Amino acid sequence: MRNSRSVKVRGVQIGGGAPVTVQSMTKTDTSDVAGTLKQIEEMKAAGCEIVRIAVPDDDAAKGLVEIRKGTDMPIVADIHFHYKLALKALDAGIDKLRINPGNIGSIDRVREVVRATEARKIPIRIGVNGGSLEKDLLHKYGTATPEAMVESGMRHVRILEDLGFSDIVISLKASDVNRMVAAYRLMAEKVDYPLHLGVTEAGTPFGGTIKSAMGLGILLHEGIGDTIRVSLAAEPHEEVRVGWEILKSLELRKRGVTVVACPTCGRLDVDNFVEIVTEVERRLAHVEEPLHLSIMGCAVNGPGEAHDSQLGITFGRQVGMIFKNGVPMRRVAGVDIVEEFVKEVELLRTEGANAIDPKVVASIVGQD
Repeated sequence: MRNSRSVKVRGVQIGGGAPVTVQSMTKTDTSDVAGTLKQIEEMKAAGCEIVRIAVPDDDAAKGLVEIRKGTDMPIVADIHFHYKLALKALDAGIDKLRINPGNIGSIDRVREVVRATEARKIPIRIGVNGGSLEKDLLHKYGTATPEAMVESGMRHVRILEDLGFSDIVISLKASDVNRMVAAYRLMAEKVDYPLHLGVTEAGTPFGGTIKSAMGLGILLHEGIGDTIRVSLAAEPHEEVRVGWEILKSLELRKRGVTVVACPTCGRLDVDNFVEIVTEVERRLAHVEEPLHLSIMGCAVNGPGEAHDSQLGITFGRQVGMIFKNGVPMRRVAGVDIVEEFVKEVELLRTEGANAIDPKVVASIVGQD
C-alpha cells in the first residue's frame, strides 16, 4: 500500500491511510441552483462523498454561492484559466479547488489564489488531462505519453511548492487505460501527495464502466490511489454506483447491496429470473448497510450459496425457498418472490447492527 499525505476536504480525509473515497461531478448548468442541488442529493443518496462543480463563468460563480447554502456536501470548484473565478469560488465557501496553477496567468495571480486558499485551509487538486497537455510537452514527447503527463503535473506541483503550498492532490487522467495506468505509476514513485484516479471520458455506461474498472482496478490493487471518480456519459449517481462497485469488488470499501447476476443456464427453473434480480436490486438501492444476499435460479448451487449468505432464495418448480444464515425459513409462491424477499431484507435491517456482518458484501450470485 502506497503511503500518501493526508488532505482534508470538509471533514472527508483523502490519503494518509484513509479509505478510498468516491466522488463525482454535477452535469447541470451551475447557474441552475435548484437543478444542481437536486443532482447533488441524488449523488449523495448513491454514496457520493465529494462533489465537483464546474465554474466556467460569473453566472456559475454566483450560482455556487446559493448551492453552498443548500448542501453540506464537500464541494470542489472546477476552475480553468480564470484566477478570479477561483477567488470567487473560495469566497463562496467551497472546500477544494481543482486548478492547474500554470494555466491561470502570472505568478502574482497564482500567489493571490494560493494565499486565499491557505487562509481558508483549502486543498488544491492539480488535474492533468492527456487531451490538453502543454504544446511544448507535446512537441518534446510527440504525443501525450505518460512521461509527458507526469512532467506536466510536476510543473504545476513545483509552482505550488515554490510558494510554500503542499496541501495538494494530483490526477493524471487519460481516456486510454494503459497510458493512464503508466502515468499514475510514474507519479506514485515521485511524490507522496494523494492521487485522484480516473479514466477520463471513459464512454457509455457499458464501455466506460469496463474501462474504468480496468484502469482504476489495476492501480487500486497495487495500492495506488486515494480517491476515485468514474467518468461516464450517464447521470452522476450512476458514476457513483460504479465507483462503489469497483471498491467493493476489491474489498476496499463496503456499502449496500452488490449484485453479481446469475448467468443462468438450462437448469434455470424460473422464467423471469433476470426481471426478479433487477427488481430486487432496484427495491434495495437505498440500503447502505453491507448485506450478503443470494438469489439462485435453480437448486443445484442455491443451498451452498445460501449457507454463506445472511439471506438467500433458491428457486425450484416456480417456488422460492428463503434461507436465513443458511437455514431454510419458508417457501414463497413465484408471484410473491420479490415482495417477500424484500420484506425479509428490511426485517433483517430492523434487527439492528448485530444482524449485519460488516465483513461481507451483498451478492446475487449464479451458477457457473
